[in-house]
Amino acid sequence: MIRIGVLGDIGSGKSFVAKQFGYPVFNADKEVNELYENNRKCFFKLKRKFPNYIKSFPIKKNNILKVVLANKNNLKKITKIIHPEIYLRMRKFINKNKSKKIIILDIPLLLENKINKKNDILVFVDAPQKQIDKRIKKRKNYNLGLFENLKKIQLPLEIKRKKSNFVIKNNFNNDSIKKSVKNLLKQFN
Repeated sequence: MIRIGVLGDIGSGKSFVAKQFGYPVFNADKEVNELYENNRKCFFKLKRKFPNYIKSFPIKKNNILKVVLANKNNLKKITKIIHPEIYLRMRKFINKNKSKKIIILDIPLLLENKINKKNDILVFVDAPQKQIDKRIKKRKNYNLGLFENLKKIQLPLEIKRKKSNFVIKNNFNNDSIKKSVKNLLKQFN
């Protein structure tokens, strides 16, 4: 099985690129949202740690945002609770798809959390910063403070780019992305 990790900046289009491969995708952001909505164990752990903010189930993203903005160290505390659960889900995803030729790992902190393996194929999604900024500001829950906190826990983009095997230029044109992914996949056939 070939594991392809998709890397890039927040808002660079990693999830869109990941879907274009046409293979099973583990999307860590979706899994986190699913935990907030359905996992009572995480809810009780977060409620115990942040009783002034996390009061009702399912967990509202807005309350998580308030926790993160209240103290810069809170993001690390949240990840210590959430990441083990996400890692378990990733293991199940990999086991479920072990007969597939390729799987895609859409995990924003793939390198930072040392989840990648030595022989993973890393694909960096490179997008113009102006377009990224414009896209991020349109997001429903956009918050500059949260965005800055998330950037602080990520490796610099140049390091991610250097560690990557391939770079896909994202000009936010669906056809060019599909063509780039198709050309990249040819190397594995």
